Amino acid sequence: MAEHHAHEVMQMMADSGADYTRETFKAALVDRFGSDATFCSCSRAGMSADELLAFLFSRGKLAGEIDGTFRLGVAGHCGH
Repeated sequence: MAEHHAHEVMQMMADSGADYTRETFKAALVDRFGSDATFCSCSRAGMSADELLAFLFSRGKLAGEIDGTFRLGVAGHCGH
Protein backbone atom coordinates (compact mmCIF):
# COMPACT_ATOMS: atom_id res chain seq x y z
CA MET A 1 0.00 0.00 0.00
CA ALA A 2 1.47 3.34 -1.04
CA GLU A 3 1.03 6.56 0.92
CA HIS A 4 0.94 9.87 -0.95
CA HIS A 5 1.33 13.36 0.42
CA ALA A 6 -1.53 15.87 0.30
CA HIS A 7 0.80 18.15 -1.67
CA GLU A 8 0.69 15.60 -4.52
CA VAL A 9 -3.10 15.62 -4.43
CA MET A 10 -3.26 19.42 -4.43
CA GLN A 11 -0.84 19.50 -7.38
CA MET A 12 -3.05 17.00 -9.23
CA MET A 13 -6.02 19.29 -8.62
CA ALA A 14 -4.09 22.40 -9.70
CA ASP A 15 -2.90 20.70 -12.89
CA SER A 16 -6.42 19.60 -13.82
CA GLY A 17 -8.14 22.90 -13.02
CA ALA A 18 -11.30 20.82 -12.63
CA ASP A 19 -14.22 21.07 -10.26
CA TYR A 20 -14.84 17.88 -8.28
CA THR A 21 -17.60 16.11 -6.43
CA ARG A 22 -16.84 13.51 -3.76
CA GLU A 23 -17.23 10.82 -6.39
CA THR A 24 -15.07 12.44 -9.07
CA PHE A 25 -12.43 13.36 -6.46
CA LYS A 26 -12.19 9.74 -5.28
CA ALA A 27 -12.15 8.47 -8.87
CA ALA A 28 -9.32 10.89 -9.72
CA LEU A 29 -7.36 9.65 -6.69
CA VAL A 30 -7.78 6.02 -7.79
CA ASP A 31 -6.77 6.89 -11.36
CA ARG A 32 -3.67 8.77 -10.22
CA PHE A 33 -2.54 6.88 -7.11
CA GLY A 34 -4.25 3.47 -7.22
CA SER A 35 -7.11 1.91 -5.31
CA ASP A 36 -5.00 0.94 -2.28
CA ALA A 37 -3.39 4.35 -1.73
CA THR A 38 -3.51 6.16 1.58
CA PHE A 39 -2.65 9.80 2.14
CA CYS A 40 -0.61 11.87 4.55
CA SER A 41 0.09 15.50 5.32
CA CYS A 42 2.81 17.30 7.19
CA SER A 43 0.90 16.58 10.41
CA ARG A 44 -1.12 13.42 9.77
CA ALA A 45 -0.68 9.97 8.20
CA GLY A 46 -2.79 7.04 7.07
CA MET A 47 -5.77 8.99 5.74
CA SER A 48 -8.39 7.50 3.43
CA ALA A 49 -9.73 9.55 0.52
CA ASP A 50 -12.70 10.67 2.65
CA GLU A 51 -10.42 11.62 5.54
CA LEU A 52 -8.12 13.50 3.18
CA LEU A 53 -11.05 15.41 1.73
CA ALA A 54 -12.27 16.42 5.20
CA PHE A 55 -8.70 17.36 6.18
CA LEU A 56 -8.22 19.58 3.11
CA PHE A 57 -11.52 21.34 3.80
CA SER A 58 -10.63 21.81 7.47
CA ARG A 59 -7.37 23.48 6.46
CA GLY A 60 -9.05 25.84 3.99
CA LYS A 61 -7.33 24.24 0.99
CA LEU A 62 -10.55 23.70 -0.98
CA ALA A 63 -13.23 26.11 -2.14
CA GLY A 64 -16.86 25.08 -2.49
CA GLU A 65 -18.96 22.60 -0.56
CA ILE A 66 -17.79 19.26 0.80
CA ASP A 67 -21.14 17.72 -0.23
CA GLY A 68 -21.32 19.54 -3.58
CA THR A 69 -18.83 20.79 -6.13
CA PHE A 70 -15.41 21.98 -4.97
CA ARG A 71 -11.99 22.85 -6.33
CA LEU A 72 -8.54 23.73 -5.07
CA GLY A 73 -8.86 27.09 -3.33
CA VAL A 74 -6.64 30.15 -3.37
CA ALA A 75 -5.01 28.97 -0.14
CA GLY A 76 -4.49 25.54 -1.67
CA HIS A 77 -0.73 25.60 -1.57
CA CYS A 78 1.44 25.39 1.51
CA GLY A 79 4.27 27.77 2.16
CA HIS A 80 6.83 24.99 2.44
